Amino acid sequence: MNKSSHFIDLSLLKTHPAFRAVFIARFISIVALGMLAVAVPVQIQHMTHSPLLVGLAVTLAAAGMFIGLLTGGVLADRYERKKLILFARSTCGLGFIALAINAALPEPSLIAVYLLGFWDGFFGAIGVTALLAATPALVGRENIMQAGAITMLTVRFGSILSPAIAGLVIAHGGVTWNYALAAFGTLLTVLTLLKLPTLPPPPQPREHPLKSLAAGVQFLFASPIVGMVALIGALVTLASAVRVLYPSLAPHWSVSADQLGLMYAAVPLGAAIGAFTSGKLKHAARPGQLVLGSAIAAFVALGLFSLMPNLPLALACLVAFGYFGAINSLVQYAMIQALTPDHLLGRINGLWTAQNVTGDAIGAAVIGAMGSWLLPPQAAAVFGFTAALLGIVMWWVMGRLRRYHPPAPELTEQAS
Repeated sequence: MNKSSHFIDLSLLKTHPAFRAVFIARFISIVALGMLAVAVPVQIQHMTHSPLLVGLAVTLAAAGMFIGLLTGGVLADRYERKKLILFARSTCGLGFIALAINAALPEPSLIAVYLLGFWDGFFGAIGVTALLAATPALVGRENIMQAGAITMLTVRFGSILSPAIAGLVIAHGGVTWNYALAAFGTLLTVLTLLKLPTLPPPPQPREHPLKSLAAGVQFLFASPIVGMVALIGALVTLASAVRVLYPSLAPHWSVSADQLGLMYAAVPLGAAIGAFTSGKLKHAARPGQLVLGSAIAAFVALGLFSLMPNLPLALACLVAFGYFGAINSLVQYAMIQALTPDHLLGRINGLWTAQNVTGDAIGAAVIGAMGSWLLPPQAAAVFGFTAALLGIVMWWVMGRLRRYHPPAPELTEQAS
């Protein structure tokens, strides 16, 4: 008899070789992209000494990612997904090589850095979308929650390691070596992903790409459960942008520069704990209640965060916010994957991921503006408790989601 555990189940890495290849490739890819995210701002700051021009590079990369997610969603539903994943990753690698060559020149081109940043954001997003669309075929829909938790841990650990590696490489070899190692990492991901089986898309009519994308948007409105889950996810993503207030909140607790880093690490730590202890989530009989409840709990933790009398309690609130946000994200992911037809998986995953990218940017603008109108502690508290109130309203209004009982095995099977 197999007993379910509160802790993450890593057995998919042993029983599904294709998913194991994806796990290895994704971890290497996240480290490589994280190194790129450090190297580009460092190079531009060194070249221009302008924070504005550094910010422009980040904006262009985010724009490339957003367009790539929408484009990748359409392509993943139309073309063989393994070839699309390999093409996207290989093209990203070419961008890294070009960045390394440009950085090695006596006078590197700033325009080239901008264009290649957009390039890598665009093609990287295409690969991510195709991989998300292919995941149900690789692990089976009954294992989606488990695969999502493993992926979340991969992302968190990769995101923690990559800045540290990038800092060491830049300090000892400069940005050229950083780009070169990112390109080498991409080569390793491509070689690893060659082990994937053929992943043909479901049959569907040929239509204009914009019409195809519109069909994905229409599905969100036509499927109330998926649409409501996506809406809640958007609100949680907005709240995650509270980190823009950390520097201005630091004097509230007399936080030093070293301690400020703890604030940035607290939410990822909570998310990692959420993923690591997610073993029983796939047995939830009412996942809609879990999505709504975890969102409300996350917002309450955020509202309490800035009201805490000392830093340790504030950090505990941020860890709680990260924990409940991770639970929310995992259940969102499983429900969306389970309820989306195969022929729409690419587009819906692209739209869902694009929502996360844009939601974070919009949230940063909203919370930043509130921080300029109110005192920073007031801004964080007002935003958190307002979101919690909205979450409670959604709990009562979204009765269909609250009562939803999924037929999908990954959310209903019981331990035996």
